[in-house]
Amino acid sequence: METPPQLTVARLFSSWQADVPALLLVVLLGGLYGWGVLRLRRRGEAWPVARTAAFAVLGLGTLVVATMSALAVYDRVLFWPAAVQNVLLDLIAPLGLALGDPLRLALRALPERAAARAQAALTGRLLRLLTFPLVSTALVLTTELTIYFTPYFETALANDWLHQLMYLQLLLAGSLFVLPVLTREEALPAWCTHPVRAGLVFVDGIIDAVPGIVVMTHGTLIAGAWYLKHSPSWAPDVQHDQQLGGGAMVGIAELVAVPFLLAILVQWARTERAETVALDRRLDTELVRATPAEATAATGGPELVRPWWETENSEVAQRIRGQQ
Repeated sequence: METPPQLTVARLFSSWQADVPALLLVVLLGGLYGWGVLRLRRRGEAWPVARTAAFAVLGLGTLVVATMSALAVYDRVLFWPAAVQNVLLDLIAPLGLALGDPLRLALRALPERAAARAQAALTGRLLRLLTFPLVSTALVLTTELTIYFTPYFETALANDWLHQLMYLQLLLAGSLFVLPVLTREEALPAWCTHPVRAGLVFVDGIIDAVPGIVVMTHGTLIAGAWYLKHSPSWAPDVQHDQQLGGGAMVGIAELVAVPFLLAILVQWARTERAETVALDRRLDTELVRATPAEATAATGGPELVRPWWETENSEVAQRIRGQQ
């Protein structure tokens, strides 16, 4: 393996290498998303530009940076670029892809039968189990700990295909948590309301910092035999390199929790506003008005018909009575 030149600030931004499997995945995901947007436009339906930008720039762009930038050039001689790579793949890239809401786009763009099959798959038992918040959070944590504290990581450094599989595993594990939480489709149990989702994101942000803390404070070198053998003369001490990687993991995990939580709060506000508008429309259309015959009682005095929300026992009626 050829040792790359000393890593400088300039090379950190200018060093790139092609990664064919990752590039094919980016082209595939981008092509499918673009097809969905174009299909909606041909039907005269709009799709938010902000969602497209989030999917392309934050989602696919992070995939490119993680697998083809200087992080990929130096990940086999320094630990910290590999650590940043992994946290980008299981935290930031899934967040960008989820902000694009690809599940809703697919269900709107696909033909009716295909959309029905996709909806059935989303509500299937297996996917429901894997995307259950506690299960998906445990999968992310287990994936990271398995990579760093088993021979998995060191073996992947020596095997290109296993390295690609590790990339895909990190991306899928992160997506199983983030996509269902941010999509507007009902991919989570009914009790996962927006306040609950906000709490889950807060807890997940704490849990995501655990691997970085363990890596930073771990006394034994991770993939120590590999990095001791391939560490160039200009590289920092291997133990210090590992501490840098762990610190970067903690920092990125905590930073990504902020926009994630903000996205949940924005969705919450929009949902509340939409429910209020729908309630106002229902009140306008279903308000019971007294007819002249009904308005006159036997005594000759005016009598008004009681409003529907005072007689019905629906959720909307109970909400109105509670406000009164």
